[in-house]
Amino acid sequence: MTETPIETITIAHGPFRAELITLGAALRVLEVPDRHGNPANVVLGFADLDDYRRTPRFYGAVTGRYANRIGGARFTLDGVEHRVTANNGANSLHSGPGGLDQQHWQVVARNESAATFRHVSPAGHNGFPGTLAVEARYTMEADGLAISLTATTDAPTVVNLTHHAYFNLAGEASGATILDHLLRISSSRTTPVGPGLIPTGAFAEVTGTPFDFRVPRRVGERIDADDAQLRLGHGYDHNFVIDGAPRCAATLFDPGSGRVLDLHSGEPGLQLYSGNHLAGGAPGTSGRVYAARQGLCLEPQKYPDSPNRPEFPSARLDPGETYRHDIAFRFRTAESVEQAFG
Repeated sequence: MTETPIETITIAHGPFRAELITLGAALRVLEVPDRHGNPANVVLGFADLDDYRRTPRFYGAVTGRYANRIGGARFTLDGVEHRVTANNGANSLHSGPGGLDQQHWQVVARNESAATFRHVSPAGHNGFPGTLAVEARYTMEADGLAISLTATTDAPTVVNLTHHAYFNLAGEASGATILDHLLRISSSRTTPVGPGLIPTGAFAEVTGTPFDFRVPRRVGERIDADDAQLRLGHGYDHNFVIDGAPRCAATLFDPGSGRVLDLHSGEPGLQLYSGNHLAGGAPGTSGRVYAARQGLCLEPQKYPDSPNRPEFPSARLDPGETYRHDIAFRFRTAESVEQAFG
């Protein structure tokens, strides 16, 4: 059987340029200028498009139907238990094998600075109820990349879509890790996890812990601290509860290049993943094989395992409603930490 070819689409605006692919509606390349105006690709991806079909790493993909984890690969909706495909031990991660990241999306609109992808996930796929029609629109704007994720269903279901870009603001080809990046997250609490990185249902204050990024800190400053949560994740792989209304949820700064990323989203949570398991694998877009922690993910979303946690914000979507998640990766440059986070 002939495999569906993977198409590449380029969008650009001013100094920013992106390459998108139809498998997973994924962002493969994002070129951003440094403080001297020199562009570099700041996201991880595969050099060979066929590697996107192999062991998924979710590089730059739209993930769902339910991004992140569902404990026990099951949930109950309106009194009916739905068993979804387990692919992360006993749990579901990013909705199991053949999730949105492994689907071929149709390009339904495009111009020089924007492209819209569409995919229809049939009812029952990997155990999820409802036929889900999903669209992902990428728009390159004057200060970066805006992403709009929308979905509708013909039956009650759960939906949690996010974007799974791995960032390295020093440049994908730099060979540097993200441990010297400085990060600020607008979060005073996390949802601590147990085995399998499934939330316990509790909320934990970040004060006095390695999870306190309310003031800018090096990502690597406390990543190997003697902390039970960090041991479970082999580093950061945790959901932060975002404080306040829709806003800038996180800011990331690379002092060497001067690049600053401001991440905007209205979702209640942000998954920080520090690329703990990146080592090895197929070569990246620059031809290098990535090392551990050579990229990090800032994934705005609903909390992990929300379908099983009524105390968490609901991920339910009903017929007649439209799910919408707007994400913006806004870029600028700074000469100092004070300017980056001032």
